[in-house]
Amino acid sequence: MSKPLKQIHLAAHFPGVNNTTVWSDPEAGSHIEFSSFAHFAKTAERAKFDFLFLAEGLRLREQGGKIYDLDVVGRPDTFTVLAALAAVTEHLGLTGTINSTFNEPYEVARQFASLDHLSGGRSAWNVVTSWDAFTGENFRRGGFLPQEERYSRAKEFLATTQELFDSWHGDEILADQESGVFLRDAKAGSFVHTGQHFDIHGQFNVPRSPQGRPVVFQAGDSEEGREFAASGADAIFSRYATLKEGQAFYTDVKNRLAKYGRRHDQLLILPAASFALADTDAEAEELARIVRRQQVSGATALKHLEFVWNRDLSSYDPEGPLPDIDPDVSDNHISKGRAQVRMYRDPLATAREWRELAAANNWSIRDLVINTGNRQNFIGSPETIARTINEYVQADASDGFILVPHITPTGLDAFADKVVPLLQEQGVFRTEYEGPTLRHHLGLAHPDDLQDEQRVAS
Repeated sequence: MSKPLKQIHLAAHFPGVNNTTVWSDPEAGSHIEFSSFAHFAKTAERAKFDFLFLAEGLRLREQGGKIYDLDVVGRPDTFTVLAALAAVTEHLGLTGTINSTFNEPYEVARQFASLDHLSGGRSAWNVVTSWDAFTGENFRRGGFLPQEERYSRAKEFLATTQELFDSWHGDEILADQESGVFLRDAKAGSFVHTGQHFDIHGQFNVPRSPQGRPVVFQAGDSEEGREFAASGADAIFSRYATLKEGQAFYTDVKNRLAKYGRRHDQLLILPAASFALADTDAEAEELARIVRRQQVSGATALKHLEFVWNRDLSSYDPEGPLPDIDPDVSDNHISKGRAQVRMYRDPLATAREWRELAAANNWSIRDLVINTGNRQNFIGSPETIARTINEYVQADASDGFILVPHITPTGLDAFADKVVPLLQEQGVFRTEYEGPTLRHHLGLAHPDDLQDEQRVAS
């Protein structure tokens, strides 16, 4: 008997904090004006996507002591944008990245519970930690924590917010139909939490929201990150968008769930993915080549090389050979607030590898960055991309994808119009939303139902 087809989950990442956006394209729009966010969200909802995702940028990145001139200038507050989008959408989930290193549980819980009420049960929280003191300078505590302590705080932060969400119970809430006022007994919303990182008590003042709790996402590939996701997240962002690597990550994370008493369907694996879509595969390949060269200008190539060399390379020709000097391996990084600083654990080994690649392929600095950097995950005609996405999901390389277009805000339009209908024809993607909340879209149970299951099982 053949295995039933999995349903594909699709989401859209508004590309406000990443390296994919092509600023030079005439269609490129604002990353600040609400019309950009609204267009992007309405396109995702028209295509019946699960949710829209906003990344986080708490400080403008710097290189060599100056604002990184290829960065997004202006990053509106996540909750403000999502609340505004709740008013112009009806079904689309609204996912925001909120930091557990700098914020406080009561504040974050209150904001997400409010967003869940305002949106009718469509909120989601991507729980992240912050790794650098540079970003922490914007905050009172300074923010820097060792990796093991960051995840310890994040786990307790998440557990504490869930205690706050759960402090309102169904039998303590009565809705006055005429006034719309919630009535409660004296214990509703009361909480006490004492732990390593938080010692708080009081009363949570936002009643139980439609989802009970927001959907919880987690992004992290380390051992700690995978365990954190397996222990309590509803979905994990993966950076593995190739079939083989995706299957390995998928199997590893899903196999961690049993020790926490969780089933495979209680955690979704959703890699981010970019795409180059055209009428034919050949045209798409050419588009992908053009986009990569637009994404990696000469200036961008030099900046990227500086992440590894940790030196000012502005005097080098991006169309010329790689530097013959070795990287500076001191702790004084010229790049501030950029995740790439952590990606190259051994700069000397990376430099040797890149020199060998450049020599073997006769690559310039720019050629090297184009060919070793992020590439489009899906390239082809609508039929090719729809078929490939479905193959990955059915082969358990993912449960779906979070699409990151290179144009803002119209870059999702063609995918919605040309690829989604093909997935719907194959019976692997919805034609209508099945329920009102994001948990419905993702096939996730309400927390109260899970608690009932656990009580029955015990």
